[in-house]
Amino acid sequence: QLIPLVGVLSFAAVGALSFSVYSLFSKSDVIINKSGNPEPWETVDPSKPQKLLTIHQKWKPIEELENVKKLTK
Repeated sequence: QLIPLVGVLSFAAVGALSFSVYSLFSKSDVIINKSGNPEPWETVDPSKPQKLLTIHQKWKPIEELENVKKLTK
């Protein structure tokens, strides 16, 4: 009676571990060492979807925010 329970729990643990490793190496918004880059959101490409599933998402820059970003740098 414990064999199916162990099998389901093992499958869930392997799935969670594999998704964590996938996110760690393929997602640009996941960082390990924050001291190397204190502002990691500046390197994220806004035209590339960051979600696991995106449907009809289009990115357009906001002029006011771009102007403020240029002034603060």
